[in-house]
Amino acid sequence: MIFRQLFDEASYTYTYLIASRAGGEALIIDSVLDKVERYLQLFDELDLKLVKAIDTHVHADHITALGALRDRTKCVTVMGEQSGVDVVSMRVGDGDVIDIEGVSLNCIYTPGHTDDSYCFQWEDKVFTGDTLFIRGTGRTDFQNGDARAQYESIFNKLLILPDDTLVYPGHDYKGDTVSTIAEERAFNPRLQVSGVDEYVDLMNGLNLANPKMMDVAVPANLKIGLSQDEIEARGWSLTAREAKAALGADDMLLIDLRDRGERERHGQIAGSIHAPYTDLAENLGSGGLLHELATSSGKHLVFYCAFGERSAMAVQAARDAGLEDARHIRGGVDAWRKDNGPLETPV
Repeated sequence: MIFRQLFDEASYTYTYLIASRAGGEALIIDSVLDKVERYLQLFDELDLKLVKAIDTHVHADHITALGALRDRTKCVTVMGEQSGVDVVSMRVGDGDVIDIEGVSLNCIYTPGHTDDSYCFQWEDKVFTGDTLFIRGTGRTDFQNGDARAQYESIFNKLLILPDDTLVYPGHDYKGDTVSTIAEERAFNPRLQVSGVDEYVDLMNGLNLANPKMMDVAVPANLKIGLSQDEIEARGWSLTAREAKAALGADDMLLIDLRDRGERERHGQIAGSIHAPYTDLAENLGSGGLLHELATSSGKHLVFYCAFGERSAMAVQAARDAGLEDARHIRGGVDAWRKDNGPLETPV
C-alpha cells in the first residue's frame, strides 16, 4: 500500500496520495495547482497511474489542481454532488464509494465549512478536509457555511467513527500531521461544548479575516471544466435530443464510461456497453474491446458519461486511435435526464 501526505507551504494545505501498489492506479485528495509538477514527478517515480483527483470542497485559500491534473493525466475529477463547480467528471453523494484498484473511499457528506464539504474514509483513516482540523474546526462564515450544520457533521458523522480512526485534515497551521477521533473528542477546544447552540455562538464569534487568496481562488475553483465547445465545433458531439432520436440505430454503439457505482445509482441508457473510462486506453488499442467492436461491426462509437467531460476526452482518444467516427453526448447523463431521456437499471 502506498500512502503519502504532501504539504503546500503557501496555503498550509495537506494533499493525500493513495495507491494499493507500485505500478497501479492512484488517487489524490485536495491537490494544489502550484504543486502539479511535484505530483507528476512522484507518480513517475512510483510508477503510478493517476485515475481520480478528488476535492473535499471548493477551496478559498488555494487554486485546485483538478483541472491541470485532468489535462495532464486524463484522470477523472471528483467532487460532491452539491458542488457548484462548472464541470466535474464524477459527482458523489453521502454514502457513495469511490473505487480505484485495491482502494475504496467511503463518502461522508459533512456540510458546515461550506455547503459542499465532504470527508472521505479509507480503512482506519478519515480525510476531513476543512471540516475537522487537529485541535480545531473549519470556519463557517462564508461560501454558505453553517455552524449548526457543521456541529451535526462533526458530532453525528465524524465523532461516531471508531476512536482509533486516524484524522488527516486538509490544513494544519501548527505543524501537526495526524490525530485520532478519540484525541479530537477529548482535546479539541472547539468540541468542548455543551451542545449545538454553544458551538454556534463560538463559531459566530470568531471574527476571522478572509483568506488572502479567496477573491482569486474561489472563482478559479468554480471554473475548472473541460470545454466541450471544440469537440462540438468539429462535429464530434450529439445533443441529448439528437442522441435520443438516434437511440437504437443500427450504426451506433453507445459506450457508458462511468464507474459501476454511478451506473447503479443513476441508471444507464438502454443498449449501452459498459467500458469504464479508466480502461479506455486498453479498450481503444489494437485488440481492445472498443477497437474490435468498432472495426468489426462498422458501427461508430458514441460515448457518454455523467457530465460530458470523460466522454469528450474519450472522443479525442478514439480518433487518435484511428476510430474517426467517434462522437459523444454533450453534457452526458445530466443533459440526457434534463431532456427527459429514459434510463434503465443496469443488469
